[in-house]
Amino acid sequence: MAITKYSKWIPSPLDGLSLEELLDQMSEFFLQSGFQYGFQDVSNPYNLDALRQAIIEKLVEMGRIPEDLLQQWLEDRSEGDAKKLDELIDQLIRQMVEEGWIQSHQQRPAPSSPDENAQGSEDMPAGSARFELTDKSIDFLGFRLLRHLLGSLGRSSFGRHETVHFATGVEAYQATKEYEFGDTLNLDISSTLLHAVAREGLGAPLNLEYDDLMVRQADYESSCSTVLLLDTSHSMILYGEDRFTPAKRVALALAHLIRTQYPGDSLRLVLFHDSAEEVPLKQLAKVVVGPYHTNTCEGLRLARRLLMAEKKDMRQIVMITDGKPSAITLPNGRIYKNAFGLDPMILEETFKEVATCRKAGILINTFMLASDYYLVDFVKKVTEICRGKAYFTTTVNLGQYILMDYLKKKVETIH
Repeated sequence: MAITKYSKWIPSPLDGLSLEELLDQMSEFFLQSGFQYGFQDVSNPYNLDALRQAIIEKLVEMGRIPEDLLQQWLEDRSEGDAKKLDELIDQLIRQMVEEGWIQSHQQRPAPSSPDENAQGSEDMPAGSARFELTDKSIDFLGFRLLRHLLGSLGRSSFGRHETVHFATGVEAYQATKEYEFGDTLNLDISSTLLHAVAREGLGAPLNLEYDDLMVRQADYESSCSTVLLLDTSHSMILYGEDRFTPAKRVALALAHLIRTQYPGDSLRLVLFHDSAEEVPLKQLAKVVVGPYHTNTCEGLRLARRLLMAEKKDMRQIVMITDGKPSAITLPNGRIYKNAFGLDPMILEETFKEVATCRKAGILINTFMLASDYYLVDFVKKVTEICRGKAYFTTTVNLGQYILMDYLKKKVETIH
């Protein structure tokens, strides 16, 4: 006879906690930009000790564990409740690895000298284990960030890029027209039959003629190629405010929106500092700012080259910055820098590149995270040259402005 033994249920701080909820709550940690490190180099993946502490701090904020237990864990995690909590966190991290949310890497230090009598061990020194976000977690974070941003806009659907033109496409609407040569044969069956009945009367068989054909019209949906141009100069984390992390969050949300709702559109990411380079969106979570100048001209030049290779109806640059241009790349490849005031030579080269973008049919929408009067004048001049739009915003409403601009298509449509 089978016997089932029941043990006493012991409550756990992790009861009812989903990994999706935890990742959503920890998005600030995963997307941090080096704000708390100052000038230190934090370009390497985070270590697992930092992840453990971030998880415990988040559990305290969520009310799942008391704050005094966190203090006990920080002081000594080898005894009592602190040891049990440390084991629970290790179990949670293993679950995150098994389900594909993060990847763990063990970095073994090189031995100083060979020792024949030494025995092998799998224990690693503290801080040697590293982790990285996977494509699954980055895509999930993009989805959650997009949902939060659209929720603040009061939207329940993503929509499409709508223009004032009508065409006979696959998406059917109520407006109909007589079929003309070259139209997509998206027949409106009821209107076609009514035309035939009105001409011949109700009878069988019903003869259809060319003039009876009616097709449904659809809104013409344009394709758009976008380059997100992010300023990674050190001013993005100065003055007591982290301005780069919100920009990273917007980039992930915009990438998820385009991939899921506008498959015909494209989004590419360019970082500009002393110079400029394109970065794959899947590596965006690891990008941090550094002690660099602001080479706006080089960023615009690289973005223009990328956009000209795209065969889309519309090409646009979404530039997020908080500082003045303070560097340019000279014809010989050297970088000229001047961080004091607005250098006339730097401004001239930057305005030339803006004019080149306009000639190429590329719109530049600038989102400025600063309100200094000389920066306002600079952005106004850029907007005047390229006939784009300028938004003087903050880190709080940056995502709302960018998504509203993208969804509502406030810029002029190029056909």
